[in-house]
Amino acid sequence: MDEKARKLAAAKQEAGHAAADMVEDGMVVGLGTGSTVYYMIERLSVRIREGIHVSGIPTSYQTAMRAREYGIPLTTLDDHPVVDIAIDGADEADPRLNLIKGRGAALTREKCVAAASLQFVVVVDEQKVVNRFSAPVPVEVLPFATRSVMNQLRALGCVPVIREAVKKDGPVITDNGNFIIDCKFPEIPEPRALEIAIADIPGVIESGLFCTFMEKTTLVVGNEKKCRIITSADVIP
Repeated sequence: MDEKARKLAAAKQEAGHAAADMVEDGMVVGLGTGSTVYYMIERLSVRIREGIHVSGIPTSYQTAMRAREYGIPLTTLDDHPVVDIAIDGADEADPRLNLIKGRGAALTREKCVAAASLQFVVVVDEQKVVNRFSAPVPVEVLPFATRSVMNQLRALGCVPVIREAVKKDGPVITDNGNFIIDCKFPEIPEPRALEIAIADIPGVIESGLFCTFMEKTTLVVGNEKKCRIITSADVIP
């Protein structure tokens, strides 16, 4: 591992471990998807062995498998429609705690769990905190409506591309059986308005814009030595 990769891994580990330490005994925990969240799962498993009792709601099959591997008891959103704390990653976070998520194609379940949570903790490394969004916006879409949706996404000003799978021919298939369209916008001056506009397109399941959770969001920004914590109190005038 080169020095840059080592520092990035250390930053993710710091953020993930700090988030895991926010979990209290008896909590129902939303378990997000992504590399930084896996460090949280690693640390949470240690805390379980030390004696706390928690139940996790995974947002993807991959997270469920990883959580079982680490001995974290699992439950469902049906059994626990109110989640004490959800911990997840992000592709980008802006100064208003708006997020772009979905690189792992789990955005719909991630948004369901975030919406059900009392506290939403987002773990990122420093390079993902940006003044303006530049990452593609993932959109989960019904395969039946893919071309129609792409035409309407183009009308919103983006270049939409169906995400192709790796080590499999054809498109990525989400855990819900749908496709992912990655939408590259030249700029996103009003993320919330764009989130609403995308949601209004028939055939769209969900987008990776997370713009309604600021008041309950805590952003944990890791570097290789420590974490910086940003809450709604830091961004609301």
